[in-house]
Amino acid sequence: MIADHSDVPAWRLDHRTPLADGHLLGFLGSRAIAGCEAVEGRRYARSIRMPTGAPAVVEVEPEPSEPFVTMWIRGDGAPGAVERAVRRLLDLDADPGAIDATLGADPALRSVVLSAPGMRLPGAVDGFEIAVRAIVGQQVSVAGARTTLGRIAQRFGEPLSEPVGTVVRVFPTPARLADAPRDGLGMPRTRGDAIVEVARAVESGELDLSGEADLSATRERLRAIRGVGGWTEEYVAMRALGDRDAFPVTDLGVRRGFRRLGLPDDTRSMLEHAERWRPWRAYAVIHLWTG
Repeated sequence: MIADHSDVPAWRLDHRTPLADGHLLGFLGSRAIAGCEAVEGRRYARSIRMPTGAPAVVEVEPEPSEPFVTMWIRGDGAPGAVERAVRRLLDLDADPGAIDATLGADPALRSVVLSAPGMRLPGAVDGFEIAVRAIVGQQVSVAGARTTLGRIAQRFGEPLSEPVGTVVRVFPTPARLADAPRDGLGMPRTRGDAIVEVARAVESGELDLSGEADLSATRERLRAIRGVGGWTEEYVAMRALGDRDAFPVTDLGVRRGFRRLGLPDDTRSMLEHAERWRPWRAYAVIHLWTG
């Protein structure tokens, strides 16, 4: 259970309407890492690190009839930094009118867009965590990846001194996983090697996954790491780097989505059709995953 927050200060984070909050919470909930985050009803809670490195817990709840999300923070200092992270995570600065107009102009996608107006692109509070998620998720189910990520968090994450409901630890830092035994991450050795190499690159400052660095340069540095292929790069670009036009064309869920729409699902045809979704292809991907 997520704890009561009657004694915790609240902030209101505004956004443009509409907001497909059910799809957003469903996406986060189905991928929630045990011990680090949880969804209960309309409320999402997760651990986070303050700019000082101190752990905290943030909780958010979209208001059903108002254009804002309520946020609570359990921890000291830097509410502004946490707000910026939450806005990225929930994509609260998106322009749903422009996005829906572009995607809805495609007859094949129109009904999907109309059924979920205001779809958001789930982002990140920690770009490194997203990279680990992507590597773990290579060629495995969402449920399988979630199980492995929970084990990694339990073994290498930092316990919270004051747990909040089922949120009891913080996801491992790059420094912690940079020294992890490559055969102790519970996955094929190639993926374990890739996680360690990404961790070392982030820890050394060679790789910036905050979304603030040059997008092209970050993509190039990321794909230079052995074990990081095109799908992983696109996933990280979507969720951590703020690339709203990222398009993981090899993703099985995307291919299935094309088939559901009655569209050809070979790579060339998919890329050609997706041209009409620019510059919002990543939002189309979320529709295909959740539609």
